[in-house]
Amino acid sequence: MAGFLDSLKQVKVSSNLLHRVVVAEEANARQGTQSTKTRSEVRGGGKKPYKQKKTGNARQGTIRAPHYAHGGVALAVKPRDYTKKVNRKERRLALLGAFAGVALLLAAIGVYGVLSYSVAQRGHEFAVRRALGAGARDVAALVARQAAGVAGQGLALGLLGALALAHVLRALLFAVHPA
Repeated sequence: MAGFLDSLKQVKVSSNLLHRVVVAEEANARQGTQSTKTRSEVRGGGKKPYKQKKTGNARQGTIRAPHYAHGGVALAVKPRDYTKKVNRKERRLALLGAFAGVALLLAAIGVYGVLSYSVAQRGHEFAVRRALGAGARDVAALVARQAAGVAGQGLALGLLGALALAHVLRALLFAVHPA
């Protein structure tokens, strides 16, 4: 367990790696079945529409050329394979980094929410303390001290939950080791 948590601390994901993994995932989801017909694949147009010379018109070889209505498509799109390969360890590292980033963002939002709720609920008390002569630093220190206590409790509960979840996941994902 300690080895797993140590490996989490050492995770360094570059934005380049994350970008490559996301692009590969989106490319691999494509079907690649788009197809249009070229001038040779369109039905009809086997003979010249009119003779080569003495009509005053530009020479034409077929009525299925791209500039005709119902003609073929110039540089037509054909089915192809869009798959991109990403190494297994790189994919795991990017996934781990993305989850770590989301967890950090959610933790920051949670801390902000708890702190703002605490301050909003006790706004009247802070105003009374200020009116009785407490300095702004004293009130800010009080808020910070109490917020640190709440954050410490949340951190302890979060670590216990993470350890329990890691133990459950390890039981489910046997033979899978962190990159």
